[in-house]
Amino acid sequence: MNAPPADKAAEKTALRRPELADLRKLRVALVHDWLVTLRGGERVLDVFCELFPDATLHTLVRVPGCATPRIEAMRHQTSFCDDIPGARTRHRWLLPFYPTAIESLDLSDYDIVLSSSHCVAKGVIPAPGAVHVCYCHTPVRYAWDRTDDYVRGTTPALAAAMPAMKAAAAWLRTFDHGTLCRVDRFIANSRNTASKIARFYQRSAEVIAPPVEFARFDGIEHRSGGYDLVLSGLVPYKRVDLAVQAYEHLPDRRLVVVGDGPELERLRRLAPPNVEFTGRVPEEALVGYYAGAELLVFPGEEDFGIVPLEAQAVGVPVAAFGVGGALETVIDRETGLFFHEANPRAVAAAISELAALGLSEDDCRANALRFARPVFRDKIAAAVADAVARSPAWQRRKRLGERAA
Repeated sequence: MNAPPADKAAEKTALRRPELADLRKLRVALVHDWLVTLRGGERVLDVFCELFPDATLHTLVRVPGCATPRIEAMRHQTSFCDDIPGARTRHRWLLPFYPTAIESLDLSDYDIVLSSSHCVAKGVIPAPGAVHVCYCHTPVRYAWDRTDDYVRGTTPALAAAMPAMKAAAAWLRTFDHGTLCRVDRFIANSRNTASKIARFYQRSAEVIAPPVEFARFDGIEHRSGGYDLVLSGLVPYKRVDLAVQAYEHLPDRRLVVVGDGPELERLRRLAPPNVEFTGRVPEEALVGYYAGAELLVFPGEEDFGIVPLEAQAVGVPVAAFGVGGALETVIDRETGLFFHEANPRAVAAAISELAALGLSEDDCRANALRFARPVFRDKIAAAVADAVARSPAWQRRKRLGERAA
């Protein structure tokens, strides 16, 4: 067999991926929009911290103690927004400051930037020659495609501010699009998100689905407690109102809503007697709520959505709105049931039908296993290594090292 041409051989050598141990010798910055709660985005960040334990974690606003022990143990750097009074409880109101704040983070000493972005984290300014890999949970929802959803059902005063909010969304879109050149590689959390990255950013993205923490469910047995479950942040775009109102048509069933947020009081006013609210519960108690549920109701459109997979990991089937990320995490009539109209009657009909199907708990668990943490960790490490290998700075470093040898 003929040897490959010299230029091809050189390319193969130049693109040889560095090992994780080599990457850890470089200066790594992790960037996350804000750390004020523990949800799916923070589960992703926890894996980043496992991969790069000596990195510095940069974020706009941080509530100490809210995240996982691994995240809490990191070296932290926050923006000037963290010093604004009330920032940690009213972080959403600081959105106009965030573009300036994210650009103010000093990343001049870092070789690799790994951002976890659903708002402006991808807009950090890397050092010249640094490699920026962005794990995109979604292009900014309230700027690109979900502006109306973020104010639906909230206070009249906020609804009256819709024109101003749409103007702010247009301004944020301009900023967001203008920062694309700062990202070397996009990773999307779902095919749904990858399609948005292509549509809004005109960029391609590798799809690596977020991890499910199966260790949290070890030894947990599914024993129905006689209730259905919604586990969600109570914000308008989650459409928890659809699930709550559906139980007006299901008087023989009971719904427990776990979560907190600005929609809580409005939802309480909407709720029939067979719906109860727990508010926010401790992280260690969530597994118990999953394990006692007959089914999970997932009424909103998510770019991915980790809650349905956590439910399936315990053997709990899911009634989900058949759009977005749910199409990638729930198997219709095998691990759950889709409804296709965003109204309470359609939700109620799906819940009744799903309850009668008697789906296999083992099938639910097997589906969730496709999203195990080790799979995610290895794929992220490989993606970062490949991005570094393709960077001109790394190739130049390799060539200089080979000449020195």
